[in-house]
Amino acid sequence: MSLNDVLGFENSSGLYASTPKEDFLNHAWQDKNSIIRIEQLEAVVRDKIAPAALSEIRDGLKKVGMSIRLNPYIMELIDWRNVETDPIRRQFLPMISELEADHPCMSVDSLEERNTSPAPNLVHRYPDKVLFLVTSVCPVYCQYCTRSYAVGQDTPSLQKDNVTSANGWAAALDYIRSTPTIEDVVVSGGDIARLKPQNIKVLGNALLDIEHVRRIRFATKSVSVQPMKFLSDDAWFSAIAEVAKRGRDMFKSVFVHTHFNHPREVTPLVEKAMRRLFAESIYVRNQAVLLRGVNDDSKTLIELTKKLGRVNIQPYYVYSCDMVMGTEHFRVSIEEMQHLEREVRGATAGFNTPLFIVDAPGGGGKRDVHSYEYRNDKYGVTGYRSPSVDRNRMYFHFDPLRTLDAEARAEWRAPGGREAILERLRLAKPIPVAAE
Repeated sequence: MSLNDVLGFENSSGLYASTPKEDFLNHAWQDKNSIIRIEQLEAVVRDKIAPAALSEIRDGLKKVGMSIRLNPYIMELIDWRNVETDPIRRQFLPMISELEADHPCMSVDSLEERNTSPAPNLVHRYPDKVLFLVTSVCPVYCQYCTRSYAVGQDTPSLQKDNVTSANGWAAALDYIRSTPTIEDVVVSGGDIARLKPQNIKVLGNALLDIEHVRRIRFATKSVSVQPMKFLSDDAWFSAIAEVAKRGRDMFKSVFVHTHFNHPREVTPLVEKAMRRLFAESIYVRNQAVLLRGVNDDSKTLIELTKKLGRVNIQPYYVYSCDMVMGTEHFRVSIEEMQHLEREVRGATAGFNTPLFIVDAPGGGGKRDVHSYEYRNDKYGVTGYRSPSVDRNRMYFHFDPLRTLDAEARAEWRAPGGREAILERLRLAKPIPVAAE
């Protein structure tokens, strides 16, 4: 079996063509040979791309400050011959020429997760759901990462909070036990692919033992970026399967949530991983992010939706790219997102059609892209209400500056412009909350 067979297309770069297939298909080999420094990247791809393109990547990484971690599997998915426009490369390796200045309303923690953390490693925003951050590392690092404040290595631009491992879980578990409204726990980080099998079993069973916890979601991007994890790490896979089976026996749900953004990521190896999960009756949902230059066209999104459905992954959400520093070049406007949702809806069965979601900046939570209650086209401002979080507050999303006219862009960028515009919005008297 060649790498082309593994990856499912004829244009693999051949960077690892001499690697024995049994090594390439082993999760431990993938981890050991992951690229974490620019010097390693240069050594691997120097003969595949033009020096100017390599310089673009080097300068881009210096500019954004996000950690780099790419395993050989993803390196092979990148079309290095067309690296400037490749949608896989764009997610993990920025080029300096494609970066844009941050919107004045950007922040490191745009969802204000740290302000809704009642215990270490826990985010409690919705009444019946918590986000449990159990690790700060991932198999790969995405440049648009929502949780750049906590994930990856410390960098000059983004200082990371400390998200502990198993030793720091006790307080979070105690909080969940003492809060009977919590029915749903999302176990994330980081990525559960970095947890030891024993830790998955200990954590999963501890959550199942809490009577009011009805649903557990294990979040891992490894289905898309390291599918061999499900095929070669038997102890880790068995830990998930064991917790899921115990959950079914208790009439509780244990799901896997994953993250595909582009149809080229759905490879034959992904199908093999999904066949193993499917055989264990483990339900998998996908949460994509809408990214300019990656999947911001209806053809790509429809193809992604259908390819996911064919391997029994439910296309659950398509998120707007969060307003995290260093991501302005990825973002699209609310109007464009609405257009894409209309194009995708009806292309396949409704239960396999993703919801297009804005995770409202400031901690408003997930809102349907069409459900806004305030709109200012001039400044690209959209207001969402979230009664289950705070019914007296409007949460504002801001379109990328490139989508505004020159006058509005100048106002945003002027000294004191951000404060002046936001104050003007407060006087705009958005639609009031309906009386109960």
